[in-house]
Amino acid sequence: MNYTPLEEKIANLVRSVIEDIGFSLHHIKITGDSGASLVQIMAEDKVTKNLGVDDAAKISRAISAVMDVEDPINGAYRLEVSSPGIDRLLFDENDFDEYKGFEVKIETAIPTENGQKRFRGFLNGIKDNKVLVKTDQGDIEIPYSSLSKAKLVLSDELIKATANSRR
Repeated sequence: MNYTPLEEKIANLVRSVIEDIGFSLHHIKITGDSGASLVQIMAEDKVTKNLGVDDAAKISRAISAVMDVEDPINGAYRLEVSSPGIDRLLFDENDFDEYKGFEVKIETAIPTENGQKRFRGFLNGIKDNKVLVKTDQGDIEIPYSSLSKAKLVLSDELIKATANSRR
């Protein structure tokens, strides 16, 4: 779940800009080729984990100024700023502790001994660089370094917890 070199470069350019206006960078993803790239930036309020339309526009304007000056992408690109959403992707190791107890879908780049690459269960946190998940087949440990995707599953419990944090 690492950034490409270009995504890392852009993250380094925009992280402080986003933080200076009171938000935190959640993730950056670049898709498309150099002629039609889409730069997706997910950000959120540090406290509420929310991002309104006006906030996204504010971040977009601030980032655009830096991107115009630094010009890190060859060719044209489209910038999209959004919230990670309720059923967010999990990237940072802290995410796996923060969302402990919630249902998650995980994909690995490297299959387990039995060939499994997809898992679904409830997060039990992270310990010694291993994501702990309670599945129907029992408790498993997935090396953090082998993750290719981890995403919260939209549930009533997650919606309720998210609504409570936005007060």
